[in-house]
Order: sequence, then C-alpha cells, then structure tokens
Amino acid sequence: MKHPSLKRFDDRLKALFDEVDNYLEQHYGDRYPLHPARAKQGATQNKEHSGLFSVGASFSAGYGSDHGRGYVVEVDMVTLAEVPDDIEEEIDEAAAQKVRDLLPLYFPDRQLELVRDGRVFKIHGDLSLGNV
Repeated sequence: MKHPSLKRFDDRLKALFDEVDNYLEQHYGDRYPLHPARAKQGATQNKEHSGLFSVGASFSAGYGSDHGRGYVVEVDMVTLAEVPDDIEEEIDEAAAQKVRDLLPLYFPDRQLELVRDGRVFKIHGDLSLGNV
C-alpha cells in the first residue's frame, strides 16, 4: 500500500514527465530512428514505452550529493543510432528547462527546483508527504 500523498505526488510527476516527453518528441523525435523493437510515439498508453524518448525519474537518498535527496531525472533515447555527446547534452538541457518551467505548474504548493547535481539533473526541495 502506498501513502496517499506519495501516490498523488507520483501521479503529478508522471504527468509532468509525459509533457516533457511530448515536448522532446515534437522537437527532436525525427532526428534519429527508433530502436526496431520500439513502438512509434503514441502507440502505447504509456509514453515511456513508445517514441524516441523515455522520460522519468528515480528517487535518490542523496548520499554524497551537494543537494541531498531528490528525484534524478532520466532522459533516455531509444535508438541504435550513434548520438553525439553534444546532441545528448542539448537534449538533456532542453528537457531540464522544460522540467523547470513545469514544476511550479504541477506542484504549485511545493518549493521544488531542478538543479545540476554532478552529471545528472535532480528535483529537490519539499518532498514531504504530510499526514494521511
């Protein structure tokens, strides 16, 4: 059983990442061929399973981090093509800016920010669950 506040938080975070996925598909989705085993964008109910991009996050306890605990944002390109490092960085930066723009819209009741934490981007700030 999941804490009700965590479920609401996760649902909003998923919706935010779906919007970031849409943005990346619209701006970069035609640059590289899909992996042969990957469904075309919109072919599945879950955006993580179709199209060139899979956008999500994993929780990090923050050990060894300057910013502590938070959600490490993951932008994966699902292609067999060679993607140059500078293009990957451009796409990561575009995704990061979109996340920054959307955080206050999806989480107006929380102080959250996206920061560079070493080599990754992390959402950190008010991750409290409150009371049940």
